[in-house]
Amino acid sequence: MYTLIALVFVIGYLAIALEHPLHINKAASALVTGVLIWVMIMVGQHELFPAGDHAGHAAITGHLLEHLGDIASILFFLMGAMTIVELIDAHEGFRVITDRIKGTNKVTLIWVLSIITFFLSAALDNMTTAIVMCALLRKIIRDKNDLWTFAGMVIIAANAGGAWSPIGDVTTIMLWIGGQVTAGNIVAKLFLPSLVCLVLPLIWFTFTFKGTIQRPEAVADDNVGHKAVSSGQQQLVLIMGLIALLGVPLFKTYTHLPPYMGILLGLGIMWIVTELMHKNTIETDKGHLMVTSVLRRIDVPSVLFFLGILTAVAGLQVAGHLTDAAHLLDEKLGSMYAVNTVIGVLSSVVDNVPLVAAAMGMYPMTQFPVDHPFWELLAYCAGTGGSILIIGSAAGVAAMGILGIDFLWYLRRMAFPAALGYFGGIVTFWLMWHNIH
Repeated sequence: MYTLIALVFVIGYLAIALEHPLHINKAASALVTGVLIWVMIMVGQHELFPAGDHAGHAAITGHLLEHLGDIASILFFLMGAMTIVELIDAHEGFRVITDRIKGTNKVTLIWVLSIITFFLSAALDNMTTAIVMCALLRKIIRDKNDLWTFAGMVIIAANAGGAWSPIGDVTTIMLWIGGQVTAGNIVAKLFLPSLVCLVLPLIWFTFTFKGTIQRPEAVADDNVGHKAVSSGQQQLVLIMGLIALLGVPLFKTYTHLPPYMGILLGLGIMWIVTELMHKNTIETDKGHLMVTSVLRRIDVPSVLFFLGILTAVAGLQVAGHLTDAAHLLDEKLGSMYAVNTVIGVLSSVVDNVPLVAAAMGMYPMTQFPVDHPFWELLAYCAGTGGSILIIGSAAGVAAMGILGIDFLWYLRRMAFPAALGYFGGIVTFWLMWHNIH
């Protein structure tokens, strides 16, 4: 049963990767994979857990519900952030920003937008930053291949920016809250490797990505026949949306509630304000501006895909595959650089959260004390390794849902520059640590 679970995961993963040739939506493949893995865990519980740990219908259901709580918190955050971004978009709030972006040179624009993403991700988090930047890209770039290439760099930049900030990536947050790293130290030690992780792919595209971008038509199809919103309404909704998004880390710090509560609070306030804003507008003009209408634009298949893939990975964690993989790495590789490098590459295939959780459980603080290079490198590798494949990070999944990026296209176009940046950052970290010691 143990081997069969791994085989089902691999087949499901291949079905996701081959979504377009198979003509089967990736969400369907992910949901079937996730549910089948848990069915096999329940059916084969006595074979998987001979000692009785985890065994029993109630125990396994309890594990499922525990993981579902974590998954739901990510999904509600994703849905809340996407709704806020779509609400800003419906009010043409992004025009306040896009109208100021005059350049059309691809190289200049990809550098500017990637650097903005890098720093925004450190203040926000990589998934929310990717959602905001993808919404902006839709307004700036018309050609699909150019749009996807820019989005690929946004994913790399968002993950690199999230790695060096204690609040920028969920795995860094885990290590920070767990006491393995301190905020000031993680910034000091990982800023330069993360910057290298961003700059190397940018240098690659400087030599391979030439020409100018084509801008989309001035009038969006969605708004044809609708009365334009006023500039005051544009600015108000944009400012409120940015406050709602940027306020999430502060909300979490002061209330100690999970981030999705902060994003839902922001969405609720914006919902009330926009309802009041348009209460005297005639129905035909305000319909597309209401949250009830904007919710229809949320990409539900992407949310279900995320649910399926995270459920499948949770099953691998409960069945012991991820813990066994971590022990195998430790036994075969030994070196903290080799272990963390492979964990980072693995995080492009499975979710980085259970991988980091397994590493935190395997290595006690007595072996690697607070701010040991092992934890710093783990934060970097788990945060940036996911950029190699599009479904390896929350930022990638969000961009995939918003812009419909193809898995195999990303693999062909973005995997090499992402890997170049990833390994470049590891070498930079090694050189820094080697020189310090």
